[in-house]
Amino acid sequence: MTITANYLSVTLRTLAACAVGVAMSIPFLVSAEVTSPVLAINEDAATAKITVQALRGNVSVLMGSGGNIGVLSEPEGKLLVDAGIAVSKPRLKAALDGISPLPPKFLINTHWHWDHTDGNEWVHGEGATIIAHENVLKRLMDRTRVIEWGYTFPPVAPGAMPTVTYTKQKTIKFADETVVLTNHGSGHSDGDTIVYFKKADVLQLGDIFWNGHYPFIDYGAGGSIDGMIRLANVGLKQGTENTIIIPGHGPVGDRTQLREYRDMLVAIRRNISTLKKQGKSLAEIVAQKPTAKFDAKYGDYVIDPAFFILLVYTGV
Repeated sequence: MTITANYLSVTLRTLAACAVGVAMSIPFLVSAEVTSPVLAINEDAATAKITVQALRGNVSVLMGSGGNIGVLSEPEGKLLVDAGIAVSKPRLKAALDGISPLPPKFLINTHWHWDHTDGNEWVHGEGATIIAHENVLKRLMDRTRVIEWGYTFPPVAPGAMPTVTYTKQKTIKFADETVVLTNHGSGHSDGDTIVYFKKADVLQLGDIFWNGHYPFIDYGAGGSIDGMIRLANVGLKQGTENTIIIPGHGPVGDRTQLREYRDMLVAIRRNISTLKKQGKSLAEIVAQKPTAKFDAKYGDYVIDPAFFILLVYTGV
């Protein structure tokens, strides 16, 4: 996603305020709307440039509208993994048409979050069948409040809902490519799908992997720091040593970067757990900077160090 200075400043200030509210259990965060980073992200996506990066075989990635979007282009049409934010439609459609004028046939959602599913309705309108884990459909059908974002998401329109769901694994044969969808339990959320393009040897992990950034963890939707670590390990076991990895956010990566990210999660979890077991409060733990070793690399995006400490603290 393209990040402007204003967007990053507003988002970090808002997240910090929400983090304090969550930590102190302030009731208004549960019952009322606050200025949400969702609004800042949507505003940014309305004008952000969409970039296209060809990967391997017929697989490309689009970046600039919320989460990264994987695209498989074949003679019979396109298969998309995630749909970005709806306000980006004109630029996303132009980018997709630049890859191929053929319409999308399938859209896979890696999880329920709006920055990956907000474009569902228009992509479905272009002819795509929407596929997701069964828990994604449940989340999209319901009114869902994400306290950490200070935002309540209404149920999505009927045309934005997945019409094909799966529980553990689903395989799609699309022209010469075999696309394998798997769910390994809760991690970032309770509906995470790992997508593997077998012939191209490209792995798309959704928000299990934020390359070069601290990740958000959706505890309200079944996510956890332990689940994030476990699913990062699952990703490391898939593919080959040459697998190209599409993260939910950040640049396209490889196994080395995923391993470094996993090691970061493990180290910070250990640091915070140790301090929490010593009886230290969240404020005291933040003051001790248990993420300091990793902040320069991972701490300057949407989730800043203090907010990530809160997320990990919640789960240990």
